Amino acid sequence: RHTVGAVAARARGPLGLGRWHHRLEADREVLVYPDLPAARRLALAVRSGRFREEGRLTRGPLGLGTDFESIREYVPDDDVRQVNWRATQRLQRPMSNQFRVEQDRQVLLLVDAGRLMGAPLDTRTRLDAAVDAAVAVALVADVVGDRSGVVAFDRVLRRQLSARRAGGDAIVRALFDLEPVAEESDYEVAFRAVEGAKRSLIVVFTDLLEEGAARPLLDAMPVLTRKHEVIVASAADPGLAAVLRARPAAVADVYASAVALDVLAAREQVAHRLRAAGARVVEAPAGALGAACVRAYLAAKASARL
Repeated sequence: RHTVGAVAARARGPLGLGRWHHRLEADREVLVYPDLPAARRLALAVRSGRFREEGRLTRGPLGLGTDFESIREYVPDDDVRQVNWRATQRLQRPMSNQFRVEQDRQVLLLVDAGRLMGAPLDTRTRLDAAVDAAVAVALVADVVGDRSGVVAFDRVLRRQLSARRAGGDAIVRALFDLEPVAEESDYEVAFRAVEGAKRSLIVVFTDLLEEGAARPLLDAMPVLTRKHEVIVASAADPGLAAVLRARPAAVADVYASAVALDVLAAREQVAHRLRAAGARVVEAPAGALGAACVRAYLAAKASARL
C-alpha cells in the first residue's frame, strides 16, 4: 500500500496561447500487487508439461487418477499399477493405462502469520516465503482445474477467501500486504474456519520450531487427516546448515553447532509426529518452497489422494 500525494498539472493549448492549471484530488492510497514471477513460472511449467517432479518431467494434467483416458506405450517412470497386462500380452510390448487426474478438487491454503513467521530468512521473512509458496500452489491449481481458497491467521483470522475456480489472482490480492504480528498463533482458529469444508487438500504454511510451539498443530492433525489430505510446509533455515558446515574456530563455535543440532533435532521430531498423524511434511529452502509444495500437490493428485 502506498500513499500518493496531491498532484498539480499544467497544460498548454495547441497554439501556446493559453495555459490551464489543474490540481488533482488529495492524497489517495494505491494498492501495488507483487508480480511473483517465480510462482507464475511454476504454473507455466506445469501448464506446458515442463515441470520436473521428483526428477522426472510431468506430462501435463495426467497421472494415475480414476478417469480412464487411453492406453499408451509404457515408459520407465510409469507406476506399475498403470500397466495394462492384457494390452501388453496382445501387442507383445509393455503398455500402460493413462488416467486423467480428476479436476474441480478443492485446495485450502492456511497461512500462519504469527510471531514465528516474522523470523528472517536471508533477505525476507518466513511469512514472505510462505506467501510466495501459497500463491504458487494456487496458480498451479488454476492450471489443473482445481478450486483454491486461503485462510491467514495468527490469534485471530486475518484473511479468509472461500475456494473458487481461478482463485490464484484473488489469493494474491488477499495476501499481498499480510505482515506477521508479535503474537503466538492459534491453530484452532484456522482449523475451525475449514472444519466444514468437503474433502480437500489442506496446506498449512508454518514454522516447525519445536514440539511445545507446535503442540496445537500436533493435537489437531489426526482430526484433519481423517477427512482431508494434509501437507505441512515450512521454510528451512539456511543459517542452521551454515553453522554445521563451518569448521569450529573457537569454543563458541562448538556451542553454536550444538545449538543448531538441537534445533534441527527438535524440528525433525515435530515432522516425525506430523507424519505419524497422517500429514505429509514439506521442508525446503525459502526459494525452493513453492516448487516443493507444487510437487507434493501434484503427487497427491496423481495418486488419487485428492
